[in-house]
Amino acid sequence: MSEGHQDAGRMQRMVGELTGRNLWNEILEMRDRQRADLEKSVWLIKGKDLPQENNQQGLMQWYMHPMLKSPCINTLALFVQEIPPGSRSGRIHHPGNQVIFVWEGQGYTLMDGQRHHWSANDVVQLPLRLKGVTVQHFNTDPDRPAKLICCEPNTFQAMWVDRGSGFEQLEVSPDYRP
Repeated sequence: MSEGHQDAGRMQRMVGELTGRNLWNEILEMRDRQRADLEKSVWLIKGKDLPQENNQQGLMQWYMHPMLKSPCINTLALFVQEIPPGSRSGRIHHPGNQVIFVWEGQGYTLMDGQRHHWSANDVVQLPLRLKGVTVQHFNTDPDRPAKLICCEPNTFQAMWVDRGSGFEQLEVSPDYRP
């Protein structure tokens, strides 16, 4: 049997978290840690020095990510996605609210079943939708990679990863090597 939202055990858990703590002081301590981290932060990120990550979505270089503490700001998620010649990204369902600058190449984005063609210097905007969007990118050039610069607000921590509409990997990129 599942607990009700106002189950006494849930409330006791919260009371246990509060007992013996000074949460105001913890905020001040967090502020001091953030200030100390800022003193050591990276202000200029050199793309040539970043490793390329091979993940279920494809090939990415992360400039800013919710789990990276080194950049001087942590309010954006920013990465470059490379799609090899004739290949595609993974297919994903997420809230949207992402801007994609096509740095190199040509292809199309399949968003909620509709094809949107793009080429170098175009901008693709994935709208923020209550029920999210399903997206996959395709490189139509058989000889050259496509490079997409992708940016979105870092709402992963403030609104949790699902962000109200779900976050699911629906198909893995064919270039993924676990």
